[in-house]
Amino acid sequence: MTKLKDWPDQERPREKLLSQGTSALSDAELLAIFLRTGCKGLDVVSLARQLISEFGTLHALFAASEVEFCKKKGLGRAKYVQLQTVLEMSRRYLQEPILKGEPLTSAIQTKAFLNAKMHHLPYEVFAALLLDTQHRVIRFHEFFFGSIDCATVHPRIIAQKVLAENAAAIILVHNHPSGDPTASIADKKITEKIISAMQLIDVRVLDHFIVGHEKCTSFAENGWI
Repeated sequence: MTKLKDWPDQERPREKLLSQGTSALSDAELLAIFLRTGCKGLDVVSLARQLISEFGTLHALFAASEVEFCKKKGLGRAKYVQLQTVLEMSRRYLQEPILKGEPLTSAIQTKAFLNAKMHHLPYEVFAALLLDTQHRVIRFHEFFFGSIDCATVHPRIIAQKVLAENAAAIILVHNHPSGDPTASIADKKITEKIISAMQLIDVRVLDHFIVGHEKCTSFAENGWI
């Protein structure tokens, strides 16, 4: 077996990242840099490819429980701890500018924040970003948990919190643990109910995002708001 150090520089993940940037690397190459070393019979890139194949996706690998993670060849508790640390640092990095009161200026920024907050949750959560008149975040508040439908999402409760925080606008968000961010008929009905309720108290609903595993659906971008 050829050792990774004997590969041409342009094929070795770390050297490729330094010369071409992170976007040039495959999922397996990025994972290989995190893993650092292979195991008996497998160089680190081959091990990374095998792990992604076994888990199915990077998301599934990242979301695996400690028991599931540590069962795999080449992994263990130390790697699990390191991975959880990296994931939490990434979430905090994406959330920091918004939580420090910087205005939301783009859908991309908002998606990154909400994805970091919610894509990893194994259960459904309906939440909202409460914003001031300059669209700075006052608070991210989780309202409802479990299976979300018209019967469990109460606009009155959202209105009470909005008034208590003196919010001028809100961005709705909920996640689909299945990973598919496609909006259902129920999602659209819930949004319409909340928009109607917010109009009564002169609060704008700027958007409603559905967070999946790899992307978000924006109601505003689709012309539904």
